[in-house]
Amino acid sequence: MTHTVILSPRARDDLRRNAGWMARNVSVRSADRWLARAEAAVNSLANHPERCPEADEAAELGFDLRALLHGRRPHVFRVLFTIDGDAVNVLHVRHAAQDRLTADDF
Repeated sequence: MTHTVILSPRARDDLRRNAGWMARNVSVRSADRWLARAEAAVNSLANHPERCPEADEAAELGFDLRALLHGRRPHVFRVLFTIDGDAVNVLHVRHAAQDRLTADDF
């Protein structure tokens, strides 16, 4: 079953902010490559998003939050999303070293 992937405004901002940081601190070329691959990873959620495990903080938040890991060290990011019928709602794209989500993040 193919799902529709919907990026929240926050997730779009996360992608831009992370690519901007990488452009300033690593290289523009790396940032462009990372962003293209991150967008491809997000779009891959259209097919079998259930393959991704539940996020660590899902039980604390009280809903089925899932995580797709993307990237290579030291630039590994968690794409955090929910599945609602045939829609995949991408909520955040966070560096794996960042603190876990809390209710205040929504």
